[in-house]
Amino acid sequence: MSETLVVVAPDPDVLASAVSARLVTRIIDAQALRGVAHIVLTGGRIAAKVLRSVKQMPATGAIDWAKVDLWWGDERFLPAGHPDRNETQARAELLDSLPLEPARVHAMPPSDGPDGDDAAAAAARYARELAGAAYPGRPLPHFDVLMLGVGEDGHVASIFPGHPGYDEAGVTAAVYNSPKPPPTRITLTLPTIQSAEEVWLIAAGPDKTDSVGAALGGAKLPAAAAVGTEKTIWLLDTEAAAKVDR
Repeated sequence: MSETLVVVAPDPDVLASAVSARLVTRIIDAQALRGVAHIVLTGGRIAAKVLRSVKQMPATGAIDWAKVDLWWGDERFLPAGHPDRNETQARAELLDSLPLEPARVHAMPPSDGPDGDDAAAAAARYARELAGAAYPGRPLPHFDVLMLGVGEDGHVASIFPGHPGYDEAGVTAAVYNSPKPPPTRITLTLPTIQSAEEVWLIAAGPDKTDSVGAALGGAKLPAAAAVGTEKTIWLLDTEAAAKVDR
């Protein structure tokens, strides 16, 4: 059974610093254990702060970045380089400054990629890429850490409450008519998220107070269902944690 931890920082900047320190240490430990690390990135304001903080940490020099595989939990199905894509944000904030192996940066396909505007085909392509990086006989890599932002409605990745994607059973899914723009997206499914060794749910600000409190209180929300096989860690600032029993 997954262990659940709640970590609260006083403000978003301290939270980002704490998450980045935890992430760098986790990558170093994973590489010491298996030689490689598989990390799933997320997008959003607090994610951008975390990535900037990672770039500023001297300890990043202890990571063999050529042996880090980076994935994404979801992506807005937009053209490559679009400023609203999570990949674009991550590259600008951190990735372009690191000595990464390009083949290990697994961006979700854009809408002007090999599948054109067929989001379902693009999602299936990403599922095949995941399988290609997995141990023989397994559909997914060993995700050491899978990071997720938490939406005001309790959504994670592009899995929204009451939306068809909540019940998707495959590895990835195309999302149509998303409650948040843009309407078309690609996402990992809940079963894929639940395969990660550690799932980190990161939230800051008063607009996240209700959804975080509800999810940790047992409400049927995507955020509540996002659990890791070993650990589920909620990383919050004081405003997001205001309705959490501690």
